[in-house]
Amino acid sequence: MNPSHPINAVILAGGSGTRFWPLSREAYPKQMLQIVGEDSLLRETIKRIHGFVPPKNIWIVTTEDKAQDIRLHLETLGPLSKEIQFINEPLGRNTAPAIGLAAICLNHLFPESIMVVLPSDHAIPDTMKFLSDLRLAIQGAQKDYLITFGIKPIRPETGYGYIKIAEFPKKKMKGLLKVDRFFEKPDLKTAKKYLSHGGYFWNSGIFVFKTSKILTEIQNHLPSLYDALKKMECGPIVSNGLDKSPIPKSAIRNPKWATLYANVEPISIDYGIMERSRDVMMVPATFKWSDLGSWVALDEVIDKDKNGNILKGNTVDIGSQNSTVIASKRLVATIGLKNMVVVDTPDATLVTPKERAQEVKKVVETLKQNNREEHLIHKTVERPWGSYTVLEKGEGYKIKRVVLKPKARLSLQLHRRRSEHWVVVSGTAKVTREDQVYLVHTNESTFIPIHTKHRLENPGEAPLQIIEVQNGDYVEEDDIERFSDDYGRPITQ
Repeated sequence: MNPSHPINAVILAGGSGTRFWPLSREAYPKQMLQIVGEDSLLRETIKRIHGFVPPKNIWIVTTEDKAQDIRLHLETLGPLSKEIQFINEPLGRNTAPAIGLAAICLNHLFPESIMVVLPSDHAIPDTMKFLSDLRLAIQGAQKDYLITFGIKPIRPETGYGYIKIAEFPKKKMKGLLKVDRFFEKPDLKTAKKYLSHGGYFWNSGIFVFKTSKILTEIQNHLPSLYDALKKMECGPIVSNGLDKSPIPKSAIRNPKWATLYANVEPISIDYGIMERSRDVMMVPATFKWSDLGSWVALDEVIDKDKNGNILKGNTVDIGSQNSTVIASKRLVATIGLKNMVVVDTPDATLVTPKERAQEVKKVVETLKQNNREEHLIHKTVERPWGSYTVLEKGEGYKIKRVVLKPKARLSLQLHRRRSEHWVVVSGTAKVTREDQVYLVHTNESTFIPIHTKHRLENPGEAPLQIIEVQNGDYVEEDDIERFSDDYGRPITQ
């Protein structure tokens, strides 16, 4: 490796959580799921690159509203999670703006550095082969090429984009193939033609290039995006909530940056840059890969039983074939299924033929249109201080089980449209209610009136569990004003 070109891993983690519904949700997207392997897809991505680049050179690009949940999700990585840094988008605008934002920040911090751009939701079981291919890609990037990884197709896949290599390339480099063209997802007839031709590869969505090179390409091919990025400079950067960001935290939510970013064209890096550049080379990947684009993709990466079934969780099956059944705590019994997908969660169940599994996004769209919460969150929601589970909800009320970690506390807050009644199930609660501070023990309760500043805290060494009953004309999560918070969430001005 060339020491003058430091390596930074940029992990894209702004997914919306539609393709693996109902396990994934908008607030709990696919990259946080443990679908394959021993950990979540996002944590596996970090582990794959950790050791190849220093932890401080691992950057996660995500939207500001997802950053806090991702930080919480990474806590199980221990000290490593404290060194990983974040680049927060004001909102999602597709991969070209996300990569451009990372490039403008990293080029500011490390001129001429190399960016390894990694999706956070892919399955790559062979880390050693991946790193070997990555070294080759970095050599190409050091010579000012844009490098992508191509996967040799094993079937006529219609769910992936394709890369066509040049048959008689003018530019050559050992181990790399010159890219002729990129193609969008084809129909079945075209996919069969690509497979028989032999010169086409699946587009992995993994890229390697210099920050300076990709910024030059953005300037040439997406000038309006480049102009916006130059005005933003390094503003949205933040380092895992720690006070070592090169830009003051007070600048992170500058509305100027949010407006600039909101007005850029939402375009993919493939279409905006890679398809237009003349300097694209491809590493023919030697590692196994799947982007887990739908429930059917599990067939490629999870072992099946003798009848071709994938059965996970609390399941009982009789006589099914080539089906995927995933359960949680509730027993799911299946009989005689063929080529089906069944996914059960506490608040939603999906049943679909495999051939229509891609249509799950239509279900999510319908839920959004009908203002249903099932597209957004699970019944149990993880928070930095612990978790809450919605037990029941009706007109004018909601009942939740709230669990606080030892020594954790919620923000100092109030609600404009609801009151709260807390019953302590286990542990001891420290309650702040306006100017009062008092303890509530097991089997005791307290009441928080509407428009009242309050805070719930666990002073003990064991988890605190309470039942919270909310009453009011509006009991949604956005009825909250924060006045102080331990986790860097927005404070009411």
